[in-house]
Formats: sequence, C-alpha cells, structure tokens
Amino acid sequence: MENTIATNEKTITALTSKGLREHWEGHRRLTRRLLEAFPEEHFFSYSIGGMRPVAALAMELINITGPGIPGAATGNWNLVARHDLPSTKQAILDLWDQNTALISEYWPQITEERFQEEDVAFGNYPGTVISLLMYFIDNEIHHRGQIYVYFRALGLEAAPFYER
Repeated sequence: MENTIATNEKTITALTSKGLREHWEGHRRLTRRLLEAFPEEHFFSYSIGGMRPVAALAMELINITGPGIPGAATGNWNLVARHDLPSTKQAILDLWDQNTALISEYWPQITEERFQEEDVAFGNYPGTVISLLMYFIDNEIHHRGQIYVYFRALGLEAAPFYER
C-alpha cells in the first residue's frame, strides 16, 4: 500500500504497507510491556472515573485484532473467535502474543488493492480496509493512554511512550 503525494514531477511515498505494519508492531510491543508491568493485584479491578480495568481494555484490543487482521486480509471477519476474559494476566499476555503472530501471518496477504476496498468489519463498521486498520491502531493507542493514567495514579513509573 502506498499513499503518495505528487509534487510537480516527483512522487513522495508517505507510507508503505511494510511501514504501517512496523508502526503498529512498535505500538503493540509498547502496549505489551505496559500490560506485563502492570501490577497483578490491580490488573482486573483497578478503575478510575468509570474507565474499565486494564484486563478489560486488553481484551477489547485482543478481540479486535484477533478476528480483525484476518478479516482485513480475507474479508472473512469470523476466522478467529473472540475470547472471554481469562482469569490470569499471563493468559491475556499469551492471547496478545497469539494476536501478534496473526498479524505476522495475515498482513502479507493484504494486497495493495485490498487496502482500498470497502468492507464492513465485524458486520457493523463500514470503511476501507486501510481506515479499519488505522482504527485498530488508534484504538490501541487510546487504551494505552488510559493504562498510563492508571500507572501514574498508582504512583508507578511506566515505560516511556516513545520507546516503541
């Protein structure tokens, strides 16, 4: 996938498929580090201002990416089942790692044409495949921001946001 800008006689590539995947994987590594570092005793229960606990935020991301990346690649948004909330942080980390493996497996299958195709994610969310993928990434960044708030409220130091 290329987003290009024509300037006089020159075309500038703004983003490639490989670049977008690397960008997302950097975010996923950072989010995983935060999930792993978050205190187990607060992982399933700590909440501020009505925000969901870290475990619930992580599960939303898992349940979007798991079926979402195969859906983006194939148009079948039901290839991977959604998961119920596990009872341990380690089980959530394992699901996170499985989803990361799905990105590695399915991303190369997303053709240049597929990025621009209209689809309806999960039968409810219309858009081009690229816009749906950008939503997945944006949603992860949003929820990671909430996790940073929890770290700070607990008086804990979190990994710097720029260390992806």
